[in-house]
Amino acid sequence: MKILLASQSPRRKELLSQLGFEFETLSLECDEVFPENLPAEAVAGYLSELKANSYGTLEKDEILITADTVVVLNGEILGKPKGEADAKVMLQKLSGKIHQVYTGITVKNSEKKITITDVANVEFDAITNSECEFYIKNYLPLDKAGSYGIQDWLGMAKIKKIEGSFYTIMGLPTHLLYSILNDFQNK
Repeated sequence: MKILLASQSPRRKELLSQLGFEFETLSLECDEVFPENLPAEAVAGYLSELKANSYGTLEKDEILITADTVVVLNGEILGKPKGEADAKVMLQKLSGKIHQVYTGITVKNSEKKITITDVANVEFDAITNSECEFYIKNYLPLDKAGSYGIQDWLGMAKIKKIEGSFYTIMGLPTHLLYSILNDFQNK
């Protein structure tokens, strides 16, 4: 089977590789827009499936993987920041609070499609203004939902507690993906 990962995320590429799968990456053109009335916990799965549906026809031996991650604080979705000022505002909102990270994945072949979303709770210690500025300047989190990566400095220095999969927070619920891919490959 030929696995296609429709993501340019270096973290998703690394995780899928570490799971032991060989794959090719591709990028999809897709307007990531969701209905305003969609509950925040459903957005990641919706966007993941939207991306999968934007891909053309799959060959019989191809499996497509798409994913999307959203950070949610008290029902508010914190997407990728629009710039450094926006990143600082997001980090200040997350400071000292518990939020949710939802990652939706869609696995699709020529016969079927499965979309599933995993959630993890993340609790931050207080983050000072100088820590926000240091992090933004040195780690450039502008490509990350919620303006942070669990695997880098802010995650190491300021995450007090997580409930759920570390890899879901990183952007790919590997435990779910591994199981789904094995099912797809063994049928």
